[in-house]
Parts: sequence; structure tokens; C-alpha cells
Amino acid sequence: MTRHTDTPAAASLPVRVVEVSAVRRLSPHMVRVTFGGRALADFTYDGPDQQVKLYFPRPGQTTPVLPEPGADGDPMRWYGAFQAIPEDERPWMRSYTVRAHDPASGTIDIDFVLHEGEGHGPATRWARSARSGDVLGMFGPSAYFAEPVPLGTADWMLLAGDESALPAIGTIVEALPAGARAVVYVEVWDAAEEQRFDSAGELTVHWLHRAASAAGAPPLVDAVRAAVFPPGSVFAWLGGEAGAVRALRRHLVGERGLDRRSVHFTGYWRRSLTQDDAPTETDLAEARERLADQDTA
Repeated sequence: MTRHTDTPAAASLPVRVVEVSAVRRLSPHMVRVTFGGRALADFTYDGPDQQVKLYFPRPGQTTPVLPEPGADGDPMRWYGAFQAIPEDERPWMRSYTVRAHDPASGTIDIDFVLHEGEGHGPATRWARSARSGDVLGMFGPSAYFAEPVPLGTADWMLLAGDESALPAIGTIVEALPAGARAVVYVEVWDAAEEQRFDSAGELTVHWLHRAASAAGAPPLVDAVRAAVFPPGSVFAWLGGEAGAVRALRRHLVGERGLDRRSVHFTGYWRRSLTQDDAPTETDLAEARERLADQDTA
């Protein structure tokens, strides 16, 4: 994991308001939103798996309420000011992967998973009705939460995740150089949610369908556990539901013998919880594992 100890200049604090320029349905449960506007003129895309924070307006708002970046360029001061906004006015914050960046048009694409049921969150509600002219707040990309994906440092890559990881997986496989090898496991509901990847690398993609598994149980962990891995060194990238990601990482490190520094893992969501909920003891344990990785990097 890359440690960033420098403090960016004030002008580089990447706080912006972005505007929807197009919306396209990719599958029954995935929508791609294209954002543009003058605020993206200086947007920099430094490689695959780049994340941004999106800020969704509260009911009755058309534009999210956000603090000014400030003259000192201090992200912690900015975040403190954000937290000080009254809760009923403070935008909902969610993390998303930049799926594509088009410098010529000054636009970026972000893919949203459309969750079913009454309990879906503000991002799903917003994405279901998004249209041209809608605006969101954005923070990033930023060195403070960037972790470059090392391409070509191992004999092959293992990529494993659910639909929430699809945007990041897509950016990684599309960045693979010719001759690079990747084995990909993606868990989605059914075949209608599968996507096509364009890559110069050599891909082996396994689509896993929850609808076909027993009682709709998540099949990702079992599939990776049962897999016969290619020979050679491996770098693993894991993303998706936090519990499944932790189980996969512990399998790879504890049972397969991978060096923990060669396993990148991100829990995008927590079963029965949202990003607004307080971290659980399991979340804190994951944070401690990340810090341990930093200390040995």
C-alpha cells in the first residue's frame, strides 16, 4: 500500500460540483452516468481503480451543500467542516470508481449498481431517476485515498468481486498490457448482468450467478476456494461485500500462502448496513489489517 505523507497544495484540493450529461442503462441492475462540466477541466486520471467520493443532495435540495475548499488545502479541515453541516442538510457521501475518463470531452463515467427492495440507499434512489442537468458533489481523485494497482509485477493477476466491484475490475483489465494474464471471478445475479471486457491482456473470466446457487447464496468465495490456480507468482485484487472480501483474503493468505502485501482488498459494502452506519468491530479489524500492511510495505 502506498503511503502519502505530503500535503497537496490548496489549489489541488479536488472538491467540485459535477453535472450529469448522459445516462445509459447497462443491464437490469447497472446504470452508467456520464458527468461533465467546467469543474472537470483539470480532472486527472492516473490509472485503474481510481475512486472518488460523491455527495448526494438531501430531499428538497438540487445542489448538495458543501464547504469551500479553503486556502490551506487541508482535506481534514475540509472534512471537519463537512461533518459540521447539520445532519438534515449534510449530503450523503458514497465512494465510487471512475469507470472511464475522456479528456477530449472533459467527461467521466461512473457506474451505479441499482439495488432492489425498499431498503436501498440514497445513491440507488438518485441513480434510478438521474437525468441530464442533475448535479452531485465530488471529492477526488486524491492521493489521500489512492492506492495504485501494480500491473505486471506478478506472473498473473487474480481479480475477484461482486457487481459492486465490476467498475474497478473493468478499469484494471482494460489497463493490462499485451501478454499480461488475469483470472477473473465476478459474482452477479444472472447472465443479464454480465459485461464485456476489452483488454490487451489474456483473460479468463468466470461469471458466477447468485440466482442459480442454492437459495441465492453468494457463490464467489466457494468458487475461488475451489479454483486451481495457474503456476507462478500472483497479485490478487478483491472487492465487494466486506464479509466475502475478508473471507477471500484470509483464504489466500492463510490457506494459499500468498504474501499479504500481494493481496489488495476493499469492502465496498456491508450486509444489512450502509456507509452512514457506525463501523463494526469487524470493520475496525479490517482497518487494523490495512495498517499492518502499511507497516510492512
